[in-house]
Amino acid sequence: RLAKLAGYQINAEVMRLAKPDALVMHCLPAYRGKEIDEETFEAHADTIFTQAENRLHTQKAIMSWLAV
Repeated sequence: RLAKLAGYQINAEVMRLAKPDALVMHCLPAYRGKEIDEETFEAHADTIFTQAENRLHTQKAIMSWLAV
């Protein structure tokens, strides 16, 4: 199954084809080496962790709203 998905991995080769200001976002957990390579993850870690933090706050707000 992983072999079938290998062509969809975000890696340095894919990023070379993207615009120079392209961002990589991931909601985590990221399976490094499978869905995103280590180099690309580390290069975009700030954006990835910011997105994950924002998702956390969004989930907390939804849970709070549902509890009312």
